[in-house]
Amino acid sequence: MKKYVFITGATAGFGEATARIFADNGWNLVLTGRRIERLESLKREFLSKGVDVQLLNFDVRGEDEVNQAVQSLSDEVKENLSVLINNAGLAVGRGPIDSGDTDDWDRMIDTNVKGLLYVTRAISPILKKNGGGHIVNIASIAGKEVYAGGNVYCATKHAVDALSRAMRIDLVHDGIKVTNIAPGAAETEFSLVRFKGDEQTAKNVYDGFDPLMAEDIADAVYYVCSRPKHVCINDLVIMPSAQASSTVFHKTHS
Repeated sequence: MKKYVFITGATAGFGEATARIFADNGWNLVLTGRRIERLESLKREFLSKGVDVQLLNFDVRGEDEVNQAVQSLSDEVKENLSVLINNAGLAVGRGPIDSGDTDDWDRMIDTNVKGLLYVTRAISPILKKNGGGHIVNIASIAGKEVYAGGNVYCATKHAVDALSRAMRIDLVHDGIKVTNIAPGAAETEFSLVRFKGDEQTAKNVYDGFDPLMAEDIADAVYYVCSRPKHVCINDLVIMPSAQASSTVFHKTHS
């Protein structure tokens, strides 16, 4: 029986690209997200590759939703689940702390931190019962550094970084590997969501340099998950060549 990988936020960006590379390598998929029509489209695509695809339509911010979705998986899927990719996350808004939108703060904290916790709490006992596995948390360079206007988003990704280290300690005796992946600037829906649909502002973020693409991060995710059992890549920072830190870019064209 082929192993299953469980991917949150699989409807776009890193999650979708990660689903594609795992499917290309013969893995069965459990894909989750809020946009059911996108999940169904991916399922149609991946079934042609000869892999099994299970869809779970829920919002990671809802603890009951998460638990009910995971419990709905068949015993066969659970018994063959070996990798969890905690990818669901977002930035909303950008500005100084004194004028921050508390609704934006709640959305980021509930998705990036609490959502990751809810899913990990639901899946890790399954991995433990299966004798081990791998958890990959998609963090950010914003979890290593802070920058103007990034306050709460940076805080949530710092939390992901810390949780990755803590999970590794808590789960090492259960044979569960934990990897933290921290991308720099990547051209996905990220900026479009952050700037609430303002396409021009989102596009301007990437003017003058070649950003990472979703496939670059998916390739790294698959790499760390395909290492031998005795090897764990603990922490991986991936930046565009033109980005030296969260705020330092070398821009040569527009």
